[in-house]
Amino acid sequence: MISTSDQPPGTTGKDRTRDVFVTERPWGRFQQFASNEVVTVKTITVEPGHRLSLQTHGHRAEMWHVLDGEVDVQVGERTWVARTGEMVWVPEGSVHRLGNPGTEPARVLELAFGEFDEADITRLEDDYTRLGDDDTRLGDDDTP
Repeated sequence: MISTSDQPPGTTGKDRTRDVFVTERPWGRFQQFASNEVVTVKTITVEPGHRLSLQTHGHRAEMWHVLDGEVDVQVGERTWVARTGEMVWVPEGSVHRLGNPGTEPARVLELAFGEFDEADITRLEDDYTRLGDDDTRLGDDDTP
């Protein structure tokens, strides 16, 4: 299942969730997210009842693939619950947030397209009192 977000005016980059494909093999199948390009890949675990800051990135777009659990997603003005297997496109410059309303940890595979730098974050709201650009007072970075 693929969920796309409306891309705000002025943002660039195509929705990469549309490029994902599945190839069947005798032993099973594989799902390919990117091919022959520079991309930063992370697995993000969000603990129950927690959420990442409401944030933007100026130099990268992100694709999230929910690995397990259900997560609350906000991209731009749109909010919804994404379920296991769902993919979400976060255009460069978009306001976004990820949270876990469940009782078990939720994992999301993140693929970041564009220039990746952990300092490329502007926090607009934060449950852990970190606001502004690259403010990591608690010692953790919470991209996406």
